[in-house]
Amino acid sequence: MKARKNFWFSKPAMITMGLIFIIVLTWLPGASAEESSVKSHKVLVNQSLKIRPVRDDVGFCWNPSSMKTLVDYLARQEKEKFDSAGLVAAISPHDDYLYAGRLYYPLFSHIKTREAVIFGVTHGTVRNEIKGLDSVLIFEEFNRWPGVLKPVEISPLREYIKAHLKPEYYVVNNRAHEIEHSIEALVPFLQYFNPEVKITPIMVAPMPLEKMKEIAQSLAEVIAAYIKEHNLTPGKDIFFLISADGNHYGKDFNNLAFGEGQEAWEKGRAFDQQLIASFLTGLIDDQKVAGLTGELWGKTYLDYKNSYWCGKYSIPFGLLSISRIMARTSGQHLSGKLFRYSDTYSEGVLPLKKIGLGTTAPFSLRHWVSFCSVGYYLK
Repeated sequence: MKARKNFWFSKPAMITMGLIFIIVLTWLPGASAEESSVKSHKVLVNQSLKIRPVRDDVGFCWNPSSMKTLVDYLARQEKEKFDSAGLVAAISPHDDYLYAGRLYYPLFSHIKTREAVIFGVTHGTVRNEIKGLDSVLIFEEFNRWPGVLKPVEISPLREYIKAHLKPEYYVVNNRAHEIEHSIEALVPFLQYFNPEVKITPIMVAPMPLEKMKEIAQSLAEVIAAYIKEHNLTPGKDIFFLISADGNHYGKDFNNLAFGEGQEAWEKGRAFDQQLIASFLTGLIDDQKVAGLTGELWGKTYLDYKNSYWCGKYSIPFGLLSISRIMARTSGQHLSGKLFRYSDTYSEGVLPLKKIGLGTTAPFSLRHWVSFCSVGYYLK
């Protein structure tokens, strides 16, 4: 009896009983509305701070001073002039900034907008981990995304699309967006030139052409309605970006369609440039998009032909959607103009040291990646 008495009146026991008492009070029906309100507020605060984590902190820039150093360097090197009048959409690379900086800069320095829709790739890394991502768009539910100046807000358009698009046309998967880098690559450059921009991230899963047209038509109706309801002007208030790198060539990719060495590199580049001239520039219509898929896809939409473009789905779907949105909102067509084409072997690494940027892959004749920046104007 003595031992038991000593236990119940010991300091640890009294602390334990106090904690139990607090927990019981918390769950009693008579708990005050004020207490419940405090709990709800804490939950809401936690939810409001839910920011998508950075996927690549080596190839892309998340420090404002480093970004300024990079942009200032690119601005000093830029010798060409590009037209921003009527620019409403674009294809952008998503490779490392030290490789593709010369392609990002002339494009994003001409974009001035309040919000942007970004069509991203669903790379094999994502599809290998998350099965069944086919013939759908992939959304997320983060409150913000990382930015180079501050966290980037999500546009109300994202939830508007979810509410109005047929449920069978999309899935919501945070994990898919967490491990995909193609959309986040565009955000630092986009925000640097548009500090208050809001984004709508959309990953495009593999899908056949007819399914692309079906979903693109429905998505265009939804986005066009949003644009009209909010009195937005494409190019000024809302911009459309397609994230895509071009061919991944060499032994490292098991892609030797043109052979090996310098001559193969030259043939691969020529093939890319022919694709861009034939299908990505000039007036865009469904016939051009179909021609592009005929070159980028193999026997089925899941196969490759003569090149490994990781934009083989984001580009055709993006162009189908954007052209339909513009037809509904302005009655005009899209016309593409090449800003710049290059590849990692040609570019090498920008000579910027100690700014927190690196490269995530090598470049050589056995491992090179091409990319392009293409602007789309209303005609």
